[in-house]
Amino acid sequence: MTGTSTMGRVLIVAGSDSSGGAGIQADIKTVTMLGGYAATAITAITVQNTMGVSGVEAMPSGVVAAQMRTVLSDIGADAIKTGMLHDRAVIETVLAVIDDVAFGGDLIVDPVMVATSGSKLLQDDATDALKTLIAHASLVTPNIPEAELLTGRKIETLEDMKAAAYALLDTGAEAVLLKGGHMQGPQVSDFLVSLKGECVITSDRIDTRHTHGTGCTLASAMATLLAAGKSLEEAFEQAHAFVHAAIKAAPGFGEGHGPLGHANVRLEWN
Repeated sequence: MTGTSTMGRVLIVAGSDSSGGAGIQADIKTVTMLGGYAATAITAITVQNTMGVSGVEAMPSGVVAAQMRTVLSDIGADAIKTGMLHDRAVIETVLAVIDDVAFGGDLIVDPVMVATSGSKLLQDDATDALKTLIAHASLVTPNIPEAELLTGRKIETLEDMKAAAYALLDTGAEAVLLKGGHMQGPQVSDFLVSLKGECVITSDRIDTRHTHGTGCTLASAMATLLAAGKSLEEAFEQAHAFVHAAIKAAPGFGEGHGPLGHANVRLEWN
């Protein structure tokens, strides 16, 4: 690494969200607010707003690979965070690049499969390839619907969350952060399991429709904090707090699931 900066470098491999609430845009905002450096490889361009996704244009897998290789050969990365990968060819390309360059940092996989609005963001025949990518991950960050699709388990309780998280851990990922926002109730619990143990963080549910991009934001926060040298548990605590604060600071834009208020969060840690 050239220069004198100790800023953690995060290469984000994900789709673009034209509304700015999720995807690459939310990732960049999160990494920047947490003091990291964000580089990107765009996998798809979505046409969307807070009401939903009306179009997706996938990038050719060779273009995705070229973006990754160009960044890694010059700027480098301490962590790679994946989001929307859309199809089998792109997922296999991401794996091939990581193997070819012998990437030694953390790989954080956010298995983006369905948008907050319900729109499908992963082709049906790509699930097996996604599971292979997850097996190579330092951390995988599914929400409850994604964990159900990946494990074939129904998740209705905290015990169900725990069982699903361990099932994903058994596939080869080093750690699993299962996000509990889709579970009903006055509180929200996120469940972290790794080979070193488990941890649950519970917070009061914020009564709001402005939650677009929460999954992207949490995964990118984890990537940034891990890239900065934080422990898994410390990163979990701070990432959870950042997302909670960003939801509370949402600007109220849009008629549907509005974006978070990333830029309005005032951090209380160094």
